[in-house]
Amino acid sequence: MDYGTMDCGTVELLLCGTVLFFRETGKFPINIIRMKQEENITGWFTFFCALLLAFAAVTSFFTSPSHASEISAKAAVVVNSANDTLLYGKNPDLKLPPASTTKLITAMVALDTLGPDEVITISKKAALTASVRPTLPRGEKLSVKDLLRLALIRSINGAAVALAEAAAGTEEAFVSLMNEKARSISALNTRFINASGLPGEGQYTTARDLARIMKEALSYPLIADIIHTATTALDVKGKTVVLTNTNHLLLTDDGHLGGKTGYTRAARHCFVGASDKEDGTLIIALLGDASRSTLWTDAEKLLARDFQEGTVIIDAGEDSLGAKHQKAVHRTREKRSRTKSL
Repeated sequence: MDYGTMDCGTVELLLCGTVLFFRETGKFPINIIRMKQEENITGWFTFFCALLLAFAAVTSFFTSPSHASEISAKAAVVVNSANDTLLYGKNPDLKLPPASTTKLITAMVALDTLGPDEVITISKKAALTASVRPTLPRGEKLSVKDLLRLALIRSINGAAVALAEAAAGTEEAFVSLMNEKARSISALNTRFINASGLPGEGQYTTARDLARIMKEALSYPLIADIIHTATTALDVKGKTVVLTNTNHLLLTDDGHLGGKTGYTRAARHCFVGASDKEDGTLIIALLGDASRSTLWTDAEKLLARDFQEGTVIIDAGEDSLGAKHQKAVHRTREKRSRTKSL
């Protein structure tokens, strides 16, 4: 055989056979690399280097640690929605600011009280709430459904405040209902102080709780439909406003059911979402990511199950809420281990 002119398929077969033989016997099959005197020395050298690289790659595959340690968010989870099994967690119970992921609870509590076609008049407080555009003019009349679109697709804070006031009279009274809702779905390490997710003392959630909130939100057909919408248009003050969803996964993941982003300076970048995969629906939650780009990279890793199942990493890092700092620990399945909100 001329090792200097072998095609790719032949090289691949030889590489695989050699690596498998080595794993079984601990020895290289010398007979396959014995060369005749007339064989091309350069070809043999190239083949041998390729063989060593292939062997190193295979060895790395079987011995490398979980990619879970590469998740840059402060906290993250992957949960199997069918049985609530925690497949992966990084600081799953670390209390961190929720930013605009808060609006999922706001939407649920609003629909527990209001009908989707009810019309709400925007108050002065709702109109003046700091938010991304479009702004909501005081006195404007919008349906509950349109306010939910504004809150969940474009993350308009004034829309969340308007829903709260319509459902409970005041935002403060509505917050009590939000916290009651969180307790009812066993999100016991979560506490809200407003309907929008704007930062403030004593407002927090955990990645594990956020996954529970996402699962409950999907049980509301209107919420499920809205968060699955990439773009939509509605009328505000006589003008057509196009809303583009802040959720990047709607464009990149065919099985994505929807989710909610969040951002404040204190919370950094956050996301919770769900996707249908071959083995069921996976819910992911990420809190405290450094940038929007790393947020989507982390999300895609988790949905691709690029982790060792059952891994739980505890490493509090920069917990602004005062959790104890611990050295990272990997637990295998056997061991069981003031900014505009967007």
